[in-house]
Amino acid sequence: MYTATQHCNAYFYAGDADKTEFSPISKQLRMTYRPPCLTAHILFSKTKSGQNTGTMPERRPFVRLPTDVYPVNYGLCLKPDLIDFTFEGKLEALVEVTQATNQIVMNCADIDIITASFAPQGGEEINATGFNYQNEDEKVTLSFPSALQKGSGTLKIDFVGELNDKMKGFYRSKYTTAAGEIRYAAVTQFEATDARRAFPCWDEPAIKATFDITLIVPKDRVALSNMNVIDRKPYPEDENLVEVKFATTPIMSTYLVAFVIGEYDYVESQSSDGVTVRVYTPVGKAEQGKFALEVATKTLPFYNDYFSVPYPLPKIDLIAIADFAAGAMENWGLVTYRQALLIDPKNSCSSSRQWVALVVGHELAHQWFGNLVTMEWWTHLWLNEGFASWIEYLCVDHCFPEYDIWTQFVSADYTRALDLDALDSSHPIEVNVGHPSEVDEIFDAISYSKGASVIRMLHNYIGDEDFRKGMNAYLVKFQHKNASTEDLWDCLEQASGKPIAAVMGSWTKQMGFPIIVVDQEQVSDDRILKISQKKFCASGPHNGEECPNWMVPLSICTSEDPKCTKLKVLLDRPETTITLSGVSPDQWVKINPGTVGFYRIQYSSSMLESLLPGIRDLSLQPVDRLGLQNDLFSLSRAGMISTVEVLKLMEAFVNEPNYTVWSDLSCNLGVLSSLLSHTDFHEEIQEFIRDLFTPIGLELGWDSKPGEGHLDALLRGLVLGKLGKAGHKPTLEEARRRFKDHMEGKQVLPADLRSPVYLTVLKHGDSATLETMLKLHKQADMQEEKNRIERVLGAISAPDLIQKVLNFALSEEVRPQDTVSVIGGVAGSSKHGRKAAWKFVKDNWEELYSRYQGGFLISRLIKTVEHLSMFLFPQSFFESHPAPAAERTVQQCCENILLNAAWLKRDADDIHQYLLQRKAPPV
Repeated sequence: MYTATQHCNAYFYAGDADKTEFSPISKQLRMTYRPPCLTAHILFSKTKSGQNTGTMPERRPFVRLPTDVYPVNYGLCLKPDLIDFTFEGKLEALVEVTQATNQIVMNCADIDIITASFAPQGGEEINATGFNYQNEDEKVTLSFPSALQKGSGTLKIDFVGELNDKMKGFYRSKYTTAAGEIRYAAVTQFEATDARRAFPCWDEPAIKATFDITLIVPKDRVALSNMNVIDRKPYPEDENLVEVKFATTPIMSTYLVAFVIGEYDYVESQSSDGVTVRVYTPVGKAEQGKFALEVATKTLPFYNDYFSVPYPLPKIDLIAIADFAAGAMENWGLVTYRQALLIDPKNSCSSSRQWVALVVGHELAHQWFGNLVTMEWWTHLWLNEGFASWIEYLCVDHCFPEYDIWTQFVSADYTRALDLDALDSSHPIEVNVGHPSEVDEIFDAISYSKGASVIRMLHNYIGDEDFRKGMNAYLVKFQHKNASTEDLWDCLEQASGKPIAAVMGSWTKQMGFPIIVVDQEQVSDDRILKISQKKFCASGPHNGEECPNWMVPLSICTSEDPKCTKLKVLLDRPETTITLSGVSPDQWVKINPGTVGFYRIQYSSSMLESLLPGIRDLSLQPVDRLGLQNDLFSLSRAGMISTVEVLKLMEAFVNEPNYTVWSDLSCNLGVLSSLLSHTDFHEEIQEFIRDLFTPIGLELGWDSKPGEGHLDALLRGLVLGKLGKAGHKPTLEEARRRFKDHMEGKQVLPADLRSPVYLTVLKHGDSATLETMLKLHKQADMQEEKNRIERVLGAISAPDLIQKVLNFALSEEVRPQDTVSVIGGVAGSSKHGRKAAWKFVKDNWEELYSRYQGGFLISRLIKTVEHLSMFLFPQSFFESHPAPAAERTVQQCCENILLNAAWLKRDADDIHQYLLQRKAPPV
């Protein structure tokens, strides 16, 4: 699954500070310093040493399903009613009874069972005498008058359910036809534990079976499922319906089952290895599926080759769904996406194309890693998601080398994971999961982004050849079965001969990561490095009695060849000394070239001084310029260096040409801007931003030049948006001129300029500007354009207009999954916006919670208040309005709010003095 918080660089976002969603200035704000009062507000689990274990408050006990009866094949027939929003279902499951029992326990939620019976093979049918629903555990117990004997049999269940509007289970999705008529599709989203809302089942990933699915649907509708259609015939009881039967699936987990009934067009192709690929789009928009089709047909052969295991199904469908909570879902053979999957050649921006490339790469990787071999339990979710989040970049780098996607990985995933994992309220990559309500919480940046980052580090440590050998061994050994994290380590260890389990256990089983502290000494032609590790905390140096250690793969390069690693060592102790021979005194030494190791670095003053010129003269690689700046920014947030030192460093980026480096700078300046909005010198940081971004803005200009590519387009949008929001007058004037021409039809804005122009005119606009933008939203035919506008509406400044935007967020004009984006845009735009958004969330909590409960959208909603001040501390609200699926998110938000306040108190005066001193005329 691809959560909507991933790859924030896919869209330009209004907020300075809230980068939880779609922004080239992405990465969540993770501030620093633990005030003495922190633990009074946040429940943390501590060991005797003071080390946080990252566990959640104690939850009620949970028991997995009994193993005395298990399914072999589900024969499932469903008949949805797209008018009354109900469905009828018939289940005929071939099951195996392993020991005599007079009851069958299954998962079941929001379903009414009408009748149930069991027929042993060759024996008489036994009717169930009772259905005992355990609603809290989402289970049902079917009771039988006599014991079901060991052996095979058929379980038959007739049931009914609701096509809900919660974007989970079997649900309805609203769309408008070309003629303006509102209609509904019936679609599914089962991960993690919602197949049980569509049919009674053994809804655990390790309980695999095959599926024979039949759908009874209106004859003018498209019906899709995991497999290809093998029969379509009139339904005898109603001439308006047809019965569509699909081929038997491979053995698979329930969360990967899918079906869709609606009105769709499609484009089709075949991959080079003979798999039929289709992209389904809303009616009339088949052309907009062509880019995703191109990506998918390139991607399948890439994975076939990389894994040396063929894709096992005859077809794969990709479909754009109107109402969809996640970014995408990897259902085997039928991958569901938001309508962001659709690319219009004239009206889609470069970042949208990149998002589609990454998300298609992610979901198709799951067809092997997750679907063919599945985690044994949700504890190993990180392996599914972390692996797919890493290899999607490998795939996109293969398909679109011009994206420089690995540098973007560092900004979008790696630094984001470091920021979150430095908190006391983080958690280990591997989290013991029990009750279903706990699963949604770990669809977060630790499972995805930290998971991807440590796999990237592992791949680098092993080398690509041995990594591929180990992956192939793992997939072949466990295909159509379940596996755990340790199973993968065993296969990679055998392939590489390296201590993979020991190394990786230190990264997946304990929370956090180290800061590598480095000093040097020159002895003749040798450079002697003194290296130590300790836990890095957002609140400053770790002060527990016992400090955890990691097995850290360290790489080192020198200025002689910044692209080439001179030495690799495994740091498996608290400190060590390393001698680099043949390094002259004038050469610099850099730890972690490529920014691959998952740690931060603190250099001695002399080492840092020698590295800084590499930023100005660009001799350091872009990814290392980014990493150096990001490490120092993080150290300043943690109170380990002054924020002023980072501002001085930022000014050294005046010659920077790289989009991703600017993206990370922009993000960190957005964090500072948000922080300083609580001071009376907020305008001074805006002036700093204008000064820093003006030269690159002048160099790029407004219009693309011959020979420019993807990254130039991303950089132009980023820089113009940053200058416009910061009040750069020439940018504001030009944005207004171009917006006027766009609205009057004189000169349509190129797609890559729309977000920065919309943002700029709204930030400095009035009620007429907002009305124009809302009109543009209403007229937009593309969901991408609607989303683009939704994300920047919050930039409007006047309090009454901010309220209007918030009310709009809950209107029929905004799709349910996008409401959070509008609220987030308001919360991220200004101090007043944050207050208004928080009040709005509180005032509308019941409606919002009802809409998103039990899913990760509730966590995203809570993150929108993360940049509140101490005076609006949300802890007491969540104590009286619990959100079980987002408890950890609440902890993290509260921690960040307190850390922000401490950072401001510590550094505000020094920052103010520096910003004033910059403006002062030389004496």
